[in-house]
Parts: sequence; C-alpha cells; structure tokens
Amino acid sequence: MTRSRNINLSNQSTALKSLFTGYLVVVAIGYMMALVQIQFTHGMADGKLGLSTDDIVYSYYGKRSGSVIESKLNGSMKAMAPEEERLKIINWVRKGANEKQFHSQGIRQIVDNRCIVCHSKTSGMPLPDFTQFNNISHVAETDTGASFSSLARVSHIHLFGIAFIFMFVGLIFSLATGVPKGLKAIVIVMPYIFLIIDIASWWLTKLNPHFAWLVIIGGGSMALSFAFMWVVSMYEMWIMPRIREDNRNPLLDE
Repeated sequence: MTRSRNINLSNQSTALKSLFTGYLVVVAIGYMMALVQIQFTHGMADGKLGLSTDDIVYSYYGKRSGSVIESKLNGSMKAMAPEEERLKIINWVRKGANEKQFHSQGIRQIVDNRCIVCHSKTSGMPLPDFTQFNNISHVAETDTGASFSSLARVSHIHLFGIAFIFMFVGLIFSLATGVPKGLKAIVIVMPYIFLIIDIASWWLTKLNPHFAWLVIIGGGSMALSFAFMWVVSMYEMWIMPRIREDNRNPLLDE
C-alpha cells in the first residue's frame, strides 16, 4: 500500500520527469501550431482575422450565394494576388467561367503566376491541381463547403491522432495527487467527449449552419482540458517538490 502511494508525479525520478516534460512541451507546441493552422485554413474564410461562426459556416456549409474560388479569393487567399487580378478572376467566374474566355482574358496567365506554385501535383500539397481546367471549373461552381469525402478523411485522422495524444497526456496527468479523484476522472475523459462533439459538429454544420457554435464549444472545451492537465502535470513535477523541500523542517532532518 505504501509503495502504491508513491506512484505520483512529484516523486518520480528526474529522468522520468524529463521524459514526461519533453513530451508535454512538444505536444503543446504542436497544439499551438494546430491553432495557427486553423487560423490560416478556416479563420480567414470571411476575409477577417480571428475564428468566427461565419468562418465555420463558410468552411463546412459553404457560402452558397457564390463559388468556392470567389469565397477563397475574398477570404484566405486574398493576399495571394493583387486586387485587380482577383477581381478579374471573380468577374470571369460570375460570367459563367467559360473555358475560351479563361485563355483569351488572361485568366490562365494569372493562375499560372499566382496559384500553380501550390495548386499543382508537384507541390505535394493536398490542393486542387490548377494545371487542369476541369479542376478550376469545379471550384468555380457554387460553394457548398467541405465535401463529405474530405470530412470523412479529416475526421478519421483527427479521431485517431488526437485520441492517441490525449491518452498519453491523460496518463501523465493521472499521476497527479493535488486534484480530487472525481475531478481528475472528469478532466481525463473530457477531451474524448468533446473530440466526438467537435467532429460531429463538422458534419452537422455541413447539413445546417446553425450548428457552427457547436464547433467552437467542442474545440474550445478540448483545449481547456488539455491546458488544465498540462499545467497541473508540470506544476506537480517541478514546482511542488521544491515547495515541499523549502517547507521541510530542518530540525526533523537531523
């Protein structure tokens, strides 16, 4: 019984604490990079900085009053081309995205100069290949947001990957002693519950834009649980032992 009580973060060896710390630091940096990536992929969907419900609606449900390429040129891709060239492409799209006019009006040249760097097979990026007119014609159609196939692909990647990350974060946090058992269990299971809510909200928003708030609630709650486990774990590994050492009565050590 006495031995089992010593299995906690504050009493682990320096080597094991260093292992846990290295993992937590790298995962935290990865989480921050994910937030940056969300800002660039979804946060600029409405053309403004910061993630809003409009960004989420445009990303998953689409902006059905216009085309995909138009919403991108007015949103996340706005900085990729001068105003004159962007308006020229948008005007071409609104007039029917005719293939003959695509070449005669210089749209092909703009696309080659501004888009092909990323939108090509050689770039290695998961983006439409704009060297083929059919792919450009497809994104010139009405914007219906993320496709069901792309949602399925991203959903299974997130479910496997994030669940795997939180398994180890939760395992480290489970060794904390300064948190009541009931609260600890709730915090450990929270990321899994809100991960499912987050993924489900993508599909629901694809069907109905009113579910956009659920995306923010799911993602935000998952981030809060991660932050709580991270801070408590780091505190109990490195700060708590020092506090105990400083508060120790020197007379009792003699």
